[in-house]
Amino acid sequence: MPKQESLRILGIDPGSRATGYGVVAKNGNRLYYVTCGVIRLGDKHSFSDRLKIIFDGLCEVIKTHKPDVAAVEDVFVAANPRTALKLGHARGVAVLAALHNGLKVHDYTPRMVKQAVVGYGNADKQQVQQMVRVLLQLSASPSADAADALAVAMCHANQTIIDGEPIGGKR
Repeated sequence: MPKQESLRILGIDPGSRATGYGVVAKNGNRLYYVTCGVIRLGDKHSFSDRLKIIFDGLCEVIKTHKPDVAAVEDVFVAANPRTALKLGHARGVAVLAALHNGLKVHDYTPRMVKQAVVGYGNADKQQVQQMVRVLLQLSASPSADAADALAVAMCHANQTIIDGEPIGGKR
């Protein structure tokens, strides 16, 4: 972890069964791993309860790790409309958790995230996991959902300098 960070970014990979989160710190052109994990949602909870678990879990991550900005992956168009709707609900709750905690939210498509991290917009999950591990110098690959969330944060980090100022900046 850097001595002085210029920006701390929360990446979120929303899902109705598992929501990944990852926090990276950016100092100049360097990225540093802070934390990552998955909010797992079992079948024993109703869908509404799962949404509350996502909200509460992300609020806790924000409270603990104090990111400056959030980056959330857009919902990809699923073949099943019901699945797409559930993903949209999970994404909405993730965005709300970030906004509720005073974070500006930036949206990235899955293609943009893969392009930024792997260099190929159609990369598969294993390629994303491997590149996240390499770029953040991790000893092991994070789970697929956590790696996707870290990739979203890394994608935003690649977009953060406009006119010499970080997008989102310090609160």
